[in-house]
Amino acid sequence: MWRHFLPAALFLALGLVLAYTLTRIDRGQLDVREIQSPLLGKPAPAFRLPSLADPTQTLDSHSLAGKAYLFNVWGTWCGGCREEHSALVAIAREGGVPIVGLDWRDDRALALEWLEQLGNPYLAVASDRDGRAAIDWGVYGAPETFLVSAGGIVVAKHIGPLSQEIWRQKFAPHLAAGTAGSGAGS
Repeated sequence: MWRHFLPAALFLALGLVLAYTLTRIDRGQLDVREIQSPLLGKPAPAFRLPSLADPTQTLDSHSLAGKAYLFNVWGTWCGGCREEHSALVAIAREGGVPIVGLDWRDDRALALEWLEQLGNPYLAVASDRDGRAAIDWGVYGAPETFLVSAGGIVVAKHIGPLSQEIWRQKFAPHLAAGTAGSGAGS
């Protein structure tokens, strides 16, 4: 009797947890895009990867030291990345902070074509074909965007397509307050 009851009870408990979570999401009480990154307030992960533009050259985190930058993880296979691209181009035009791209698990030719057709908002793009650098950044889906301070500290993160409204609400205040330039966390 117990061997039939226990699996049914566990299944019911799991169903209740799932229903509770989905209800909170539906009511707006839980936003999965607001999952806090363990990187916030900590040093940005170091990386050394081939440049998308020229694979014989490398892009590494040490070359970015001393300046704040927006780190954007994207791929041509990602619908949300296409959705956010015009916002990235507009943010780059404003010139408040350089944008560094991480082309994640992508085909180089497609990525270069994408940037040619849609515009290139990036100061530089690193190619992460095997996905190891993205794992170090805690990325589990694209697009994801991080603001790294001049001191190399991750001060903000957004999961999902970046818009100009999200930029103004979540990232720009760090630049205005100087927290992105000073290396202070939030």
